[in-house]
Amino acid sequence: MVRKTKEEAQETYTALLNAAEQVFSAKGVTNTTLNDVAQAAGMTRGAIYWHFKDKNALFQAMCDRAFLPMEGLLNEIAGTPQTDPITALRELNLHFLQLVSGDQQQRRVFDIIFHRCEKNLDLPFFETEQEKRTECLSKVESIIQHAVRIGQLHPDTDSWIAMQANHAFLVGIVHEWLEDPSAYSLADHAEDMIDIFLTGLFARPPLKKKSKENS
Repeated sequence: MVRKTKEEAQETYTALLNAAEQVFSAKGVTNTTLNDVAQAAGMTRGAIYWHFKDKNALFQAMCDRAFLPMEGLLNEIAGTPQTDPITALRELNLHFLQLVSGDQQQRRVFDIIFHRCEKNLDLPFFETEQEKRTECLSKVESIIQHAVRIGQLHPDTDSWIAMQANHAFLVGIVHEWLEDPSAYSLADHAEDMIDIFLTGLFARPPLKKKSKENS
């Protein structure tokens, strides 16, 4: 009986997240109320409050669910000794683009974050996400630093700038593609786009700037 109750609670939790995605996508985060989500899920507000403190918590849980697969792969790659870190970085980047382009749920959540969520909205998500973002980017930088150590990249490569460029490249692609997914197939061109960036990183990596004192 207890197990059945837990299963039912999980089903309700999942249904609420699915409904939130649909309503946030259609109305935007600011204009969405918990009543809207409850109606879309065919439930009461009480069902929402059983699982979530407020709309902020619901939004956070929706985003966490979407980010989990990518965070899992990043942790796996960063935690495993790499003999070819550039190939590992390529795999990570490609997985991200394929995930967003090939999974409707992932696509919807990133579209909500990029285009239907006002950045000046007082959502704790953005503060929490900044901490997670810093942690994730640090792991990506560690992959690049390893590539420098084993000679895949120039020994004076500025790994922090390389990491920032990699991140901006990926986010820029997804942000612009979500404006009009019908413009082209991101899934079909993801490999070429990633290879364009990595070829440039090999050919001309960002180098550490010499300080004026040493120049």
